Amino acid sequence: MAQESPKSSAAEIPVTSNGEVDDTHEHGFNKDLKRSLPSGLGLSETQITSHGFDSTKEGVIEAGAYQGGQRTQTKSGPVILADEIKNPAMEKLELVRKWSLNTYKCTRQIISEKLGRGSRTVDLELEAQIDILRDNKKKYENILKLAQTLSTQLFQMVHTQRQLGDAFADLSLKSLELHEEFGYNADTQKLLAKNGETLLGAINFFIASVNTLVNKTIEDTLMTVKQYESARIEYDAYRTDLEELNLGPRDANTLPKIEQSQQLFQAHKEKYDKMRNDVSIKLKFLEENKVKVLHNQLVLFHNAIAAYFAGNQKQLEQTLKQFHIKLKTPGVDAPSWLEEQ
Repeated sequence: MAQESPKSSAAEIPVTSNGEVDDTHEHGFNKDLKRSLPSGLGLSETQITSHGFDSTKEGVIEAGAYQGGQRTQTKSGPVILADEIKNPAMEKLELVRKWSLNTYKCTRQIISEKLGRGSRTVDLELEAQIDILRDNKKKYENILKLAQTLSTQLFQMVHTQRQLGDAFADLSLKSLELHEEFGYNADTQKLLAKNGETLLGAINFFIASVNTLVNKTIEDTLMTVKQYESARIEYDAYRTDLEELNLGPRDANTLPKIEQSQQLFQAHKEKYDKMRNDVSIKLKFLEENKVKVLHNQLVLFHNAIAAYFAGNQKQLEQTLKQFHIKLKTPGVDAPSWLEEQ
């Protein structure tokens, strides 16, 4: 009796009725393998392909990106990088670096000018106008200070005259023998106090106008002058750098530096020209405004002083009306909101 040879499960190849290999067992094996994988490994799909024993190829395990149960093949090609996102810290660091470099160049230029080694750009006409403006500002500040002193002293005198007039009026009522004499002096002191208050209003108006001219209009122009001087120092600093590079050798290393220095020089030259033009325009307008303001204020000051010491009360009041100056009545406060309604 012939014995049956033992059969290996690996050697059994199921065949269909048409003679084709039945791969249902293979698909079942793959399905069982997928089910047995953990859920965390669902990013990729594993496919096992088997071959017959007569093939010289070994078993291949293929892995691909998992997309809806289908494997997609990764295509090779050029890699395109997105634009790098700007880092705020790097931007601030770059700004600090540029500021430090600019400060160094300007400081070196200032020291070179003070030591007499560096050259500076000078606009003789504009520099003369700036010097005159600064000198005039000092003189106007002195006039303003003296006018404020005069106003303070006049206020004290008017206050004393008013008190003296009240004292004379009180004695006029209590001294029958000197009733008329005390009365005359009381009226005189009260009139002087009234005229003094009128003159004080004119002087205070003069002080306010000159103060506006000196501490606002002229100061604004001098701020523009300071910006112009800073632009001039930067222009000379970058001009000196460009001149030094042009005197040196020209090769592949120095040419980019020279080109960059030329661009920086041109930018600061345009800034310097703009600031110089702004200063010239402001100086012109300031001169016109200064003449107009000081003309009116000097006429007011002269007429008020002359009328006061001449005892011409009518002329003194007319001067204040001419310049639309309103005096505050002494001892009278502003009306309350109930009185206004």
